[in-house]
Amino acid sequence: MKTETQDTRQHILDTGYQLIAQQGFSNVGLSQLLKHADVPKGSFYHYFKSKEQFGEALIQDYFENYQVRLKTRFEDSAQNGYQRLIGYWQCWIDIQAQECATQRCLVVKLSAEVADLSELMRIALLEGVESVLGLIADCIDAGIKDGSIAKMDSYKAAEHLYNLWVGASLLCKLTQTQTGLQRVMKTTQAMLKNGMYQ
Repeated sequence: MKTETQDTRQHILDTGYQLIAQQGFSNVGLSQLLKHADVPKGSFYHYFKSKEQFGEALIQDYFENYQVRLKTRFEDSAQNGYQRLIGYWQCWIDIQAQECATQRCLVVKLSAEVADLSELMRIALLEGVESVLGLIADCIDAGIKDGSIAKMDSYKAAEHLYNLWVGASLLCKLTQTQTGLQRVMKTTQAMLKNGMYQ
């Protein structure tokens, strides 16, 4: 059972995520966060020494939860490796299409903003992305073993695909259409079936 201390810390992180996913890190002030979380300033500083440290903890918490969801999807024994990966990328399209910004990828939202703003947050994002790449690569390996995915360097393929999807997601924010993501889906399907193009 969680202690009251853990609950308060998590509540601050959850509230912060909702605000930052909508407005970005720089646009969310500490007073706004405290008001929405309904906690005093002293409580915030009890858990986080600074807003930057809070941002680092927020990113780490996001990726911990994301990895749990991803592992569950990628361990679905009812599907082969190819089906699991395509299901993951289709979920990506579905989430990007939603009006609710809080469901969207924090990597897409924060990478450009915090890379130059905070070294702590940049490293937290990078470590989180690398953990996701590892899970995608493992799923590609599983697909290669079950014959649903062509033979390839699984980590390079995971990195290539993730770069494509993040880039397309950023451009979709500009175009406000899903066209780019749909094109990347076709590229993803072809690459997994036919192998990586050098």
